[in-house]
Amino acid sequence: MSVDLSDRYGTNRSLGRIVVVGAAVLVVAFVGWLAWATWFHSTPEVTSELGNYSVVDAHTVEAQAHVRLEDDADASCKIRALADDHAVVGELNFTPVDGRNELTIRTERRATSVDLVGCTTDGQNRPR
Repeated sequence: MSVDLSDRYGTNRSLGRIVVVGAAVLVVAFVGWLAWATWFHSTPEVTSELGNYSVVDAHTVEAQAHVRLEDDADASCKIRALADDHAVVGELNFTPVDGRNELTIRTERRATSVDLVGCTTDGQNRPR
C-alpha cells in the first residue's frame, strides 16, 4: 500500500496566496499613511498672509500680516523688504498675535516690495 504524502501531511500553501495577503497589508498601510499625511499637512498650527504695505521713506516700510494661530501655538514669523534688484534690504522676525499684525520694517535703502516668508512653530518647520 502506497501513501500519498499530500494526504498525510497536507499540501504546501500556494505562493500566490501569500503574495496577495502581503500586497493587501502593504496597500492598507500605504492608505493609512496617506490619510495621516493629508490630514497633518492640511491642518497647520499657524498660517499667514500679507495684507497691505506701504513704503514710508528710503529706510522704512509699513506692512500688515494676517496670522491665524491655533489656541496654544507659539509661532515665529519672518517678513522681508525687497529693492528693485530683488535684493533683501530689510528683514523682520516677529512673534505674531492672532489676527492683524502691524509691522514697521527698517531698510538699508529704498524698498519696492514686501515678501512675507511665513510663520513657523516648533512642530511646523515649513513657513506658511
